[in-house]
Amino acid sequence: MKLFLREQISLFVLNVLQLGFMILLLWMDGFHELTKLAYPIFFYFFLLFLYLCYRYLTNRTFYQRLSTNVHSVDAIEMKVQLAPLSQSLGKLLKNQSELYRKELQSYKDQIDQHIQFMNQWVHQMKTPLAVIDLILQNHQNKEGNAISYELDRLKKGLEMVLYTSRLSTFDRDFFVEKLNLESIVRTVTSDLKRFFIQKKLYPQFQSDNSLTVTSDEKWLSFVVMQIAINAVRYSPKEDSKIIFRIHHRENRTVLEVIDTGVGIPASDLPRVFDAHFTGQNGRNFHESTGMGLFLVKQICQKLNHQVEIESTVSKGTTVRILF
Repeated sequence: MKLFLREQISLFVLNVLQLGFMILLLWMDGFHELTKLAYPIFFYFFLLFLYLCYRYLTNRTFYQRLSTNVHSVDAIEMKVQLAPLSQSLGKLLKNQSELYRKELQSYKDQIDQHIQFMNQWVHQMKTPLAVIDLILQNHQNKEGNAISYELDRLKKGLEMVLYTSRLSTFDRDFFVEKLNLESIVRTVTSDLKRFFIQKKLYPQFQSDNSLTVTSDEKWLSFVVMQIAINAVRYSPKEDSKIIFRIHHRENRTVLEVIDTGVGIPASDLPRVFDAHFTGQNGRNFHESTGMGLFLVKQICQKLNHQVEIESTVSKGTTVRILF
């Protein structure tokens, strides 16, 4: 209604000026009994009012559509009235809606094809990596151990690619169940044993073995693995400690991964969960991708878990997951 009134102000002003000009001509022509013009003036404005009402009613959906915001493609179209203006706008919006749907479907198909290709590629890469791993088992020496360590890094990198590509289709690939949290953590640290050995670190556990959480085992394991990898990566000192602490806090189960590594500068903390953000430590260690904690945050949100981080430079970092 406001849009209609704003648009018709010019028409109203024009009619007032036109009526005033006619009265002025009559006055100059010698007609001075203006009271006799009251009824014609009233009738004139009454007809103008009826016209504006008709105009609004026949184009009501047109003005309503222009006054509302669009939040989805389905909301682009509008109900069409018999007025030519409303019908023309309705046809235009319908054509645009169909065009947008086709383009969106095209982009969706491209993304699905890309995800499918990435998944197939990652799985194809797992076979040669497994063969290399079997070969290295017969070469237990310094060079073989170094290659095994780099092989593990390559495997974890492929897993990150795989989980990143699956994140957009998360709702198709998760299964919620009750899990023993300590068992999940110990399985992850066992998979990362070469990382711990390479850094001369040993994980410490402080937990109640009876604590369980409701989550997805695969996605949760990936989250814990990313946090543990960061803890190992940024603990360059041989006397560094990495502690996995599981406890209750305010009726919630909490997993804390505590390291005594280099820590994170206070200026970087607000952005550590942003995609591709590496920060000062990423530039110093040249190993950060800026995707690990981003994926942790995204996955925790989808699993309805809360993730927190605290850190002090040169003293260490604590990453906390609240279930």
